[in-house]
Amino acid sequence: MKSTAFTDMHIKLGARMQPFAGYNMPVEYTGINDEHSAVRNKAGVFDVSHMGEFWVKGPRAASFLQYITSNDINRLTDGQVQYTCFPNGRGGIVDDLLVYRFDGETYMLVVNASNIEKDWNWCVKHSKKHGLEVGTDLYNASDEIALLAVQGPFAMKIIQKLTGEAVEQMKFYTFKKTEIAGIHDAVLSITGYTGSGGCEIYISNESGPALWEAIFMAGMEFGVKPAGLGARDTLRLEMGFCLYGNDIDETTSPIEAGLGWITRFVDDNDFIDREFLLKQKNNGTERKLVGFVLDGKGIPRNGYEIEDNSGNVIGRVTSGTMSPMMNKGIGMGYVNSAFAKEGTEINILIRNKRLKAGIVRFPIYKAGK
Repeated sequence: MKSTAFTDMHIKLGARMQPFAGYNMPVEYTGINDEHSAVRNKAGVFDVSHMGEFWVKGPRAASFLQYITSNDINRLTDGQVQYTCFPNGRGGIVDDLLVYRFDGETYMLVVNASNIEKDWNWCVKHSKKHGLEVGTDLYNASDEIALLAVQGPFAMKIIQKLTGEAVEQMKFYTFKKTEIAGIHDAVLSITGYTGSGGCEIYISNESGPALWEAIFMAGMEFGVKPAGLGARDTLRLEMGFCLYGNDIDETTSPIEAGLGWITRFVDDNDFIDREFLLKQKNNGTERKLVGFVLDGKGIPRNGYEIEDNSGNVIGRVTSGTMSPMMNKGIGMGYVNSAFAKEGTEINILIRNKRLKAGIVRFPIYKAGK
């Protein structure tokens, strides 16, 4: 089992550790609800060094990415980040990912921890067609990079104390190379998986401990706390952000998952599965991914059946939890498209009991108030 640059710190802080994607990762420190509340109201720090990073370089990098991803790489300018996915050639999704454009011939892909090997093999498989040399033009740097996510309304105030550049007004989904806490060439990215603002910082493994210490020293006045994977999951679920392996996978298309906005049918974008996905966009899909809030007490879980008011099974839950902000059971799931409209009444079958719920817009915790 692998460790990150911060594993010893997690253990010293008393985090509950658990294997995840081949890494020894912190699930929680002071409790999921406490950490969740810190991120929503103040600031929290997540170790997400288990994520994967691939470099794509050279004069054919852009054409390769335009083919292998569903979004439009040509929309990116230097210093911008793009959310996208790898279509799998069968209407499903290999993975969802971020693409960073450093310049027209230098890109970094950030992929899910559990899919690093699969994604790497997928990229290698398609690299020769586009003239990329594995090991130089296409390079797996996943084991060399440490990554911290500093999230919450005070996150950027903390980071501003650690750098000489103005960073508080950086736009969402942009990034820059800068010096942070004396660490040169850190990549500061205004991205995250919580919906509460903040950033992610990419550094070398060797610089990881120094950055951790600096963030917590600078964040003391703002009540910053370390946060684990448990709170990361409840935060993303309140927002309705997809989790690969639950809400999207090799059998779900980006169109039925509500990710049509990262599936760009523009000229000069002949990506994998374009024709199939365009038909889905034009003709509709049999099922759609929706968010819901339970009316009564209960916690929906992955795999639970979703029924209509007549007891007919119309779908299944993909993710569910007790929302710390709403104190209600919330979830996501695929339902027959006829039942996907906001306000539709559904039932979640929990331990042979039918609990009423309603379809809501994303983000769930704001729509469900």
